[in-house]
Amino acid sequence: MRNLEKQKFDLVTKDLRKWQGRKEWFFNRDHTDTYELWYEGRYKRAEVWQKKVIGQLISKDERVKTLLEFGCGTTRFTRWWKEIGIEASGGDISPFMLGQGVHLFDGDLVLADSHHMPFKDHTFDALAFITTFEYYEDPVKVIREAVRVGKYGIVFGMMNRNSPKVARRRIQELFGKNPFYVTATFYTPQKLIAVIQEALQGREYTIEWTATGLPKWFPVQQWNQPYGDFFGLHVRLNDVQ
Repeated sequence: MRNLEKQKFDLVTKDLRKWQGRKEWFFNRDHTDTYELWYEGRYKRAEVWQKKVIGQLISKDERVKTLLEFGCGTTRFTRWWKEIGIEASGGDISPFMLGQGVHLFDGDLVLADSHHMPFKDHTFDALAFITTFEYYEDPVKVIREAVRVGKYGIVFGMMNRNSPKVARRRIQELFGKNPFYVTATFYTPQKLIAVIQEALQGREYTIEWTATGLPKWFPVQQWNQPYGDFFGLHVRLNDVQ
């Protein structure tokens, strides 16, 4: 019976390419079905440093014991949070990504839109967005939803605008290749901070960030300069009990 249901699902979804009228790679099974392989191959080293950066930032807030990761995809990072002592749940808009995640992650997952999170106020201690915030159409609204649902703050893991890889990706797109970033908005730390300031007017908070994703030959692999393929940023809310 399970094999028959899977065959029906594959038949219905194999030609899906769009979400809300525009092409999105995370609604294309040609890409979502192989997503985990990227981290097991060429991005393995990058993943190690990304987790190190994110872990250092969020662990400084000892109030955070539970977390909701939105845009969790196949739960690549969602499965990792427990290694640093945080109980995680996941949310994503793509049924194809979550369809894999349910077989890889033993925690709670929800199919939902980050602009309208189906949770009560302060359900979690914190929210996390790992290489997903770049795709949101209304980032201010998403941040406001995040601090409604997450009591103590947000941690971001972002693809950095200040990277030579951004130019390479855009050139590839002109030739019809590398469809993963066509609808992405690349941020720098300062650009993200400007969005946060707009979203959190009147709130008391502190921000800390650090960058990684530097070449192997570079003398350091993590620094507090806005350059590198990836940066982590933590918003700590200070006006809550």
